Amino acid sequence: MATFEGFDKRTLKFFRELNKHNNKPWFTEHKGEYERYVLAPAQGFVTAMGAKLATIAPGVQAIPKINKSIFRIYRDTRFSKDKTPYKPYVSMLFWEGPLKKDENSAFYFHVEPEAIWIGGGIWMFSKRILEAYRQAVLHPVHGDALADAIKRVRRRGYELGGQRRKRVPHGFDPAHPRAELLLYDGLYAGTQTAVPDELFSPKIVDWAFRHFKKTLELHQWLTALVERTA
Repeated sequence: MATFEGFDKRTLKFFRELNKHNNKPWFTEHKGEYERYVLAPAQGFVTAMGAKLATIAPGVQAIPKINKSIFRIYRDTRFSKDKTPYKPYVSMLFWEGPLKKDENSAFYFHVEPEAIWIGGGIWMFSKRILEAYRQAVLHPVHGDALADAIKRVRRRGYELGGQRRKRVPHGFDPAHPRAELLLYDGLYAGTQTAVPDELFSPKIVDWAFRHFKKTLELHQWLTALVERTA
């Protein structure tokens, strides 16, 4: 594979056009552009970022293939009101841990025409991880370590995500000092930014790595949780 040189400005142009013509005939006609300006640079980014992340997350998985580190462009429309067939963005995932990809904590990188979303954590806990997470929140050592990791990540400007409950789950004390964390069915931290100039050069790897490194404490806590649960 050729050395990663950054994404092309035609990457964003492709997604802008896809936003206007999100249908199978248009995509079929322009699939070559998708492969050249989206898929190929995404593969290069995954390879370069995998080598970088291995320095702070030794077990990280960075596999430059669709359905591995690169998400499919095809949308699952079965349960969505939006029936457009394609995603007007490209997303990549770098996971670490012993379970299935989606059960582990991961670093996430998402590029769309006007913005980048970057962060790390677990989007949605599987049943077994959710149960272990709730017990860990209450644990005097693990719970304090999580609260400290969250404090550090928030102080660096990253928003916490994954809160989907309005009430503390049945059987848990709503007066517990960390009860707020029991409202989360997934846990991740990230930020959305305007598209930086670095996207169009190899510098985007270092740019993204700096963001990933600032969410590392949360990733490490979640990875340890998964390893204890496996």
